[in-house]
Amino acid sequence: MADEIDLLALFQALADESRLRICFLLTEMELTVGEIAQALGQSQPRVSRHLRILDEAGIVTRRKEGAWTFVTLDLPEGSPVRALMAAAGGATARAVAADARRLEAIRIERAETASRWFNARSEQWELLRALHAPEEEVEAAIVAALAGRPLGRLVDVGTGTGRMLELFAPGASEAVGIDRSPDMLRIARVRLEAAGEAVRASLRQGDMFALPLPDGHADTVILHQVLHFAHQPRAAIDEAARILGPGGRLVLVDFEAHGREELRRDHGHQRLGFADEAIEQLIKLAGLAPRPPAKVAGGELTVAVWTADRPGKAKRRAA
Repeated sequence: MADEIDLLALFQALADESRLRICFLLTEMELTVGEIAQALGQSQPRVSRHLRILDEAGIVTRRKEGAWTFVTLDLPEGSPVRALMAAAGGATARAVAADARRLEAIRIERAETASRWFNARSEQWELLRALHAPEEEVEAAIVAALAGRPLGRLVDVGTGTGRMLELFAPGASEAVGIDRSPDMLRIARVRLEAAGEAVRASLRQGDMFALPLPDGHADTVILHQVLHFAHQPRAAIDEAARILGPGGRLVLVDFEAHGREELRRDHGHQRLGFADEAIEQLIKLAGLAPRPPAKVAGGELTVAVWTADRPGKAKRRAA
């Protein structure tokens, strides 16, 4: 009987043209309530009412991110409803095509906003890059650290621009990037959107000290150039370890200990890099088994790639 009630709620929710158009929009990308209103040419209060009905029917998921609310379609790939949507024609197809044109304008607006934010900070970021080895060498070291084992469920903590997701999400069964900054999440969304279908990943706002994921959720956790911003590195590593399942791997990418005090003063670094012994101790305190680190020298700072494993046998994940 429960299935019949769910089916009734599903079709009642989709019987409205606006709600159906919202679902088509969300097959293309995750959107804010304001962006959906813009694409439909409707007011935000009206769109919010439609989204409440879709949410209650289990068709969409709403998630707060700062002052914005992001909406994701909750219909799995290959579901009968998605198959029906793919076969849509007639008036439905015409309405969807018009919405898709407005959606393209939203994509362009997102990219321009992200570009303005990035350009305003590009000089500062270039100064930081000049202090260490090229990113290509660092990324090669991370690839090597993760080689020879399935990525499974990947979590990128402090995802920033989304580069780690762009690099590793294609090989993961599931990928999520978490960042505290709405501005950085906007940058990451534009990057992942530009990467196309090959990179399937979700983004969530969250704090490295309180990740919005259950215990043992992840098979691979990456903290790339994040730990030096942590006022409590142990708490950040403990939280990463909490979400790591048996047989999972943690990858920490950060600077070796250094004396560049201006990075603390001008760039908000809480820690001036880390010694191997300090990281190894924190890893062990988190219940993980450390592996020998890899080092990428070049410039004035050395980048280290520390890895650790959660003891136990990894669970098999569905791809």
